[in-house]
Amino acid sequence: MKILMKISILIPAYNECSSIKIVLERVFSLPIENLEVIVVDDGSTDGTCEIVRSCLKTYSKLRLIEQPVNLGKTAAIALAIRQATGDILMIQDADLEYDPQEIPDVIQPILNDQADVVYGSRFMVKKAARVLYFYHYLANKGLTFLSNFLTNRNMSDIETCYKAFRKEVIQPMKLTSRGFGMEVEITAMICKTRARTYEVPISYYGRTYDEGKKIGLSDGFEALWFIFYYNLIHPFFKDGKCYVAEVNRLLAERRISEQ
Repeated sequence: MKILMKISILIPAYNECSSIKIVLERVFSLPIENLEVIVVDDGSTDGTCEIVRSCLKTYSKLRLIEQPVNLGKTAAIALAIRQATGDILMIQDADLEYDPQEIPDVIQPILNDQADVVYGSRFMVKKAARVLYFYHYLANKGLTFLSNFLTNRNMSDIETCYKAFRKEVIQPMKLTSRGFGMEVEITAMICKTRARTYEVPISYYGRTYDEGKKIGLSDGFEALWFIFYYNLIHPFFKDGKCYVAEVNRLLAERRISEQ
């Protein structure tokens, strides 16, 4: 199936020198002609940025944005979103916990005009999921349950990296959280809009801390605060109201134009 829409793959990278080149090779092997890949190097100190820079000659559709200091995943993705020119924007981590070969499966509901947002769920296992930390599993389930309770949605995995969006849904959003808070912030805000949200099963090849996993206990406590803030407070501020109104307007205009 030929993909006519332009796809932007957004890759935040911080000290991932052992995996970033493999990730790029797999992304550019996808059967997507109209593609751009934006890597935001988030102040890496291990040579990640130099590796991506060396790939620019190989991949003409690769763009590198360098942040001089580490500002966290949310800041990196916010910058990539502003720079993206695609019709569909999708997040891909720079490690190998998520297989780029499954990107077409994640974006397919949008291509089919069934969805405006798609989450790749690690708990609807498609092929493989590495057996790892039980406490992480509980934390993910607990955060997702609390988020669902406040959004009135039945999602299975809000903390997944794999999220794909129509540009009309994600580009009007001004991310204001920090660290890994974007997962909660994005989920809370899109659930306030009329965006059609789907989940699809994905594989998950998780890492141990010895292998470079970065999320920790403090991120879990921050996520709890962000769930309450972005569901119960932020939507009633001017920025929150403007975002919801703008997304609903853009989606309505799209549907009218396609009739």
